[in-house]
Amino acid sequence: MNAFEQLAGGELQASGLDVLQVNVGLKCNLACTHCHLEAGPHRTELMDEATLDKVAHAALEVRPALVDVTGGSPELNPGLPGFLRTLRGAGLTVQVRTNLAILTEQGFEHFYELYAGLGIGLVASLPCYLAENVDPMRGAGVHSKVIEAMRRLNALGYAQPGGPTLDLVFNHPLGPYLPPDEKALEGDYRKALSLHGVAFSNLRTITNMPLGRYLEELESKGQDKDYWTLLREKFNPDTLSGLMCRSQVNVGWDGALYDCDFNQALGLRINHGAPDHIDAFDREALAGRVVVTGPHCLGCTAGAGSSCKGALA
Repeated sequence: MNAFEQLAGGELQASGLDVLQVNVGLKCNLACTHCHLEAGPHRTELMDEATLDKVAHAALEVRPALVDVTGGSPELNPGLPGFLRTLRGAGLTVQVRTNLAILTEQGFEHFYELYAGLGIGLVASLPCYLAENVDPMRGAGVHSKVIEAMRRLNALGYAQPGGPTLDLVFNHPLGPYLPPDEKALEGDYRKALSLHGVAFSNLRTITNMPLGRYLEELESKGQDKDYWTLLREKFNPDTLSGLMCRSQVNVGWDGALYDCDFNQALGLRINHGAPDHIDAFDREALAGRVVVTGPHCLGCTAGAGSSCKGALA
């Protein structure tokens, strides 16, 4: 069995549990055209206090290298501040995936001080450094809001020597293409954003998955078949050892367990005998599970590879 058959045939083995990724809700102040979870203002799904407590308990038991909090817009979950304080109070490393634009909205300004005070790492999606590309994808004025939020975070020490990290994510959805070279693109981002007087820590390139709104856009343009072909042709076996699903567990807003955020979008829970809900959390069973795979996994294995941390090879 070659590497491609191993992936497609559901023979991908987990290699530990280093990252606990927690989706605290699908509600978001934005409705981005490339969102695989189809989050937006119309969504009402939010992780409740009881489930947040169970996730925190699991995190304290496992003590992963990272607790990765995501959404939707995590800030829209009223239980987020208490959840973060519990995790950080226990000495766990925590990062939040934020769209930054929400920090400029009335009633959410307190998150600047909360994040900085707790030393929370931030990961922010900025699919392009140009406003003329960002705003059509994310909403009018979003680019300028992100710049404003970055400026305030920089003033609090983010992306400064010794300060918390502020990473940006490139996932440009215009057409059936793979991301460009991560390091080269990072240089372009630094040059462009320096003109706005803002700094960031690292750029992460993530391949857009043929799921959710992005797939709908490809289908509307008749580009979906071309994209699937591209992903298959660019399959890179060197990415398999670093796939994020092999060392993380994703917790959905309702406590369901998945191998990754993309499997969550498809409703593909953890399987093959390992627990699929936070109520039955079992560290050893989850760390040694067989990962649930499918055709969409080609998105993480094409070209330089893709993960929540960026390129893999």
